[in-house]
Order: sequence, then structure tokens, then C-alpha cells
Amino acid sequence: MITPYHLVPSGKNHNVTQIYHWSTAVTSNSPLISVTLPNSTWPNHLHIFAASIVPCDLQPRFPISIRRGIFTTQWEIIDGVKAWAVEVTLANPLPSLVAADPEYWIRTPHFVGIVNGKFKTARLGWVYRVIPSDEIRVKVWVTPVGKIGEAGFSGTMKIVVGDQDGNLIGFGGQNEFEVTGAMSPSPSSRDTPEWWDDAKFGIFIHWGIYSVPAWAPGSGGWYAAWYNWWLHKWREPWNGYWKHHLDTYGADVLYDDFINDFTAAEFNASAWVNLFADAGAKYFVLVTKHHDGFALFDTKNSTHRSSYHLGPKRDFIRELFDAAKAETPGLKRGTYLTMPEWFNPDAGRGGYGFGDFPGELAINSYNESIIEPYTGGLEGKDYLRDIQLEHMKMLAYNYETEIIWCDIGGPNLTKEFAEDWYPFAESQGRQVVMNNRCGDLPQFDTPEYSKFSSIQTVKWETSEGIDPHTYGYNRVTRDDEYKSAERLLHTLIDIVSKNGNYLLNLGPTGTGLIVKPMVDRVLEVGKWLKHSGDCIYGTRYFFLGAEYRSLRFTQTARTFCIISLDKPINGSFNIDRLVPVTDGDTITLLGGCHAGQNLTWRYEGQLLTIDVPEEAVDKIDHAWAFQVTYGFGSEEMLEHAGATH
Repeated sequence: MITPYHLVPSGKNHNVTQIYHWSTAVTSNSPLISVTLPNSTWPNHLHIFAASIVPCDLQPRFPISIRRGIFTTQWEIIDGVKAWAVEVTLANPLPSLVAADPEYWIRTPHFVGIVNGKFKTARLGWVYRVIPSDEIRVKVWVTPVGKIGEAGFSGTMKIVVGDQDGNLIGFGGQNEFEVTGAMSPSPSSRDTPEWWDDAKFGIFIHWGIYSVPAWAPGSGGWYAAWYNWWLHKWREPWNGYWKHHLDTYGADVLYDDFINDFTAAEFNASAWVNLFADAGAKYFVLVTKHHDGFALFDTKNSTHRSSYHLGPKRDFIRELFDAAKAETPGLKRGTYLTMPEWFNPDAGRGGYGFGDFPGELAINSYNESIIEPYTGGLEGKDYLRDIQLEHMKMLAYNYETEIIWCDIGGPNLTKEFAEDWYPFAESQGRQVVMNNRCGDLPQFDTPEYSKFSSIQTVKWETSEGIDPHTYGYNRVTRDDEYKSAERLLHTLIDIVSKNGNYLLNLGPTGTGLIVKPMVDRVLEVGKWLKHSGDCIYGTRYFFLGAEYRSLRFTQTARTFCIISLDKPINGSFNIDRLVPVTDGDTITLLGGCHAGQNLTWRYEGQLLTIDVPEEAVDKIDHAWAFQVTYGFGSEEMLEHAGATH
């Protein structure tokens, strides 16, 4: 549940308000004694708890049941026709009490299809492994029979499941299921694109005027990119920003004076995009305009407060996007855009100020009689339509961004923007995405310098800096204080196991240099992803739990990954928790070269032991990804079974 604002005593708080949903299977191997709820001492947190009981079936006709079907907005062209994905959730209704016996598993390929007079199955979904109490989501791609009207389609559908020999599975006479959502040419909400779900890892770049002073007081949640705000917030010596600015630059130097020092003399778009790709990122998001209102692109005559009109007089978005298109075409291109501007007087004049951001010119930090100029601003603009909306359109149409990553929220015209942007992108064969800070139509959640501790079925993305405290470059941070490559990798692995993406920020200097400690660490991340990325990219979460001690779990339709954050020792690796591994499966230690392939393994009771040569283990640093590949029939057999239905 997501709303664009919530009510507070002073009126509306325009930050997005959300209720998160988490569901899990409770093991039947031991009685449930208690449930510990999250800490609720924060004044803006409310916890609502509910429990739903789904009875286990001890004697099912077949160990699979259909939980639900949902229309998604994901699409692709199949045989020249647009097809939509219907997400079907299947479960093994048997209790975990019998899960140790593979007799109760789904362990051979089964197809999932949909029958309805208004559309047909264009591509079957496939299920290869479901153990008791487990739940798995399968995509079935459908195409309409005839044209879809504006009302779209919603209602019941017949979901069929069959084995690799083409035999259909019965469900006690029930195979008609109500499908939530609707297939519509103009959906009111949108899912993240499949490419975004598969990407997992992106690079964030905070770079602007604030990269010149490049200062924040270390720990405590103070951001270097907020230098201008905190400089003006408290005009007192105890304010670290106020004191630092006075001691370093003097009372006569204004924040906007840093525009001429933002030279970008060392900026190299080619080096940047190749670094992102070598780091293993699948997309990047550049801050095109932060809350100080200074843009890094050609803002035309909406405002001249930009790098194109002032300072270096360059269009950095154009340079970076052109380099990405030419040199790293598989790298998706995204743009961050603030919704408010702290000191833009057009916001206040239009009545669009809110909370701490009233939209007024800044009062000088050291002389209250001086009102500071808003350098480059043009008179007579409606902030929402002529600046905020216009900049969203520029990024969408002039630069063809694939990600709109908004910040702060507040008054907006996002719905109007989205009505044209999504069809425009689709006309070019592109699927685009917007985060949850634009005010409307959120597609993914965005925890900041934090992450969820459990699986979230709704897509999410953690963003944080390689700097332990701040996004923008902070000259106070020592080289050895940046997060280590191992910490970054462990964070990425943990987030992916819980259905999230990881957006890692690099903060270049005012000259456009990404400093060596940042470069070294992300290249080390890329080195690991190059050999073990199959357990990250394109994976989905394991319903029965993302983690167990130092282990994290991910899976694809045909593989299961056990990623250990601790180094295996003494030539063996033990897992004393149920995982879907059985006879006929092969296990590989990714990155272990020849010594890591076709590892021997065995069960001793319910303990899975994998024999892993130290030669293979020693070839890998930071994390050890064991990939289980399920044993099943030939591809030809599966294609024949699918074609039969």
C-alpha cells in the first residue's frame, strides 16, 4: 500500500507513505512459540500485524497447488506480437515436516499455461523444483486474441499445469482462478521491467557544485551533497558546516561562487562508463540535478542554472549517455532528478513550497540583511510546469533515460508526465522505470543507507555510498575508511537474496575524478561478479528463507545457489538446513575453475556435505557461491511437451 503523502499536525507531509508486506512459511518441524515484532519506537513508524494460516495438505493428489495469478505490466515481443506476463504462484502444500524426503518434492519439469477465449499462451512457464512448504512464481506470457479495448481485461482464467510428458495435473476439479490486476493499454500502476529485476546492481553518481567544497562532518547522517542546505539552516558556530565554511572560505564566499570552481577538468565519460561496466553494474543513475537546483544538462530556457550555461558550459548528461551508447550498450542509463529545489523562489511564489522547503531565496549565513541570488534562474516560471515537469520531459525525450529516479517528493505533475512517457518508450521498444519518490506511480521502494532484513515481495533498491556516511565526495574521508570490497559484496549478496537491487554511489571530485580507493573497490566487486554473477544476475528469492547464518540463497528456474559469506575450510562445506538438492543434481563452486566443477556431495541424515578442494576455495575471495544445477529431461523433451498444449 503506497500513498503520495500522509497527514501531520501542520498539514501534509509529501514524502511517500508505505505499508510493507512480508510473508513466510513457518516450519512445521517445531511448534511456533512466539512472534517478535520490529521495534516501533520511531514516531513515524506504525506496525500492523496479522497472521493468515494456510493449512497443509498431508495427502494431496499431487504436491502442487495454485496460490494466485496476477496480470503484470511486463511485456516483450514474441513472434512479432506483444505479449504480457501473467505471474502464477505455485506452492507445494505439504508440510516442511516431510521435506527431507524427495518423494514429496516436485523434481521433474512441469509446464504452466493459461487458457482463455480472449487471449492465448505465447510462452509457457516452467517449474523444475518445489519442495514442501515452498512457493515459486512463474511467468506465463500471453497475447490477446483480437484488440484490447481501453477497459482491458480482468476476470477468471484457466491455469493448466502439466508434466514433461504432456499430462495435465488435476486440482480436484478447480482450475478456474480469479486473476488480480488487469491487462490494460493504460495501467494505473506498473511493475518494474524484467531487465531491472534481473540487473541487481547499479552505480549511483552524486556530482555537482557540492563536489567543490566536498565536506561533511563525518558520521551522523550528514551528507556532503547537502552542504548548501546545512550551511544556511543554522547560523551558529556549533553548526559544523557554518564553522567549516567560515574557517575555510570566509564569510564573503557564497555557495554559488563554487560554480566557477566546478571545472570538470578531469571528467572522462568513456572512463566512467567503462568503470561502471567493469564493476559488474548493469545500470547507472547520474544525479542530473540535486536540491541546490544546479543541473548537469542543457536546460534550454527553463532555467540557466546549469553546467551548460554556467561554469564549464558542458552538457554532461549528453557526454555520458553518448559514451554509454557507443561503448557499453548493455548498460542501462538512468537519471536522478530532485522534485523540489531548496531556494528556488518560483516554488514559493507558486505555492509549491512544503515543510522545510518553502521555496524562498537563501538568507546569507553570516549577514541576515543579505538575500543571496539564485544564479542562473529565469523570471516568470511556474515551478511545477516550467521547471520540474519540463526537466522530466527533457530527460525522457531529449536524453531517452531508462530510469527516472526522483528524490524528496512533494507537489508534482508526475501522473501527467507518465501518461506520455511510458507509451513513448514502448514505441521505441524500451521498458522504463520510475522509483517511489516521484509522488505517483511508484515501481520500486528506495531505502537509503539501510536495507530490509527480510524478503520483500515488492521490488526494492537500497542506495548508499561507498563512503560510509555520505553520497557526494567528502574530502574528510580517509582512503582506508571507504567500505571494503568484501563489505560491498556481502551487502549486494544479502540484498539480492531478499528480492532487492543495490545502487552503490560513487562521488567524484569537483574536477570529475573518481578517486583511486573507490575505483579499486568497485573493480574488485566486478572481478567477483565476473566469475560468480550467475548466482546474482537474473536470480529470484527463495521463499523458505533468504539466509541461514552466514549463508544466503538465490535461485533461478533451473538452479539453486548457496552463497557462503565465510570461507569453507578443511575441504568440506556443510549445510544443516533444508535446501532443494537431490539425486541427479550437480554442484559447482563458481570461480573455482576446473577444481570447482562437479563437486561430490552427500547427505548424512539432513546434513548436506559438499566436498570442495582447497585449491578451488583459494581461487576465490570474499564470498563462495555454490551453484546447484537441477537434473531433468532433455530440452527437446520439454519443448515437445510444451508444444502439445
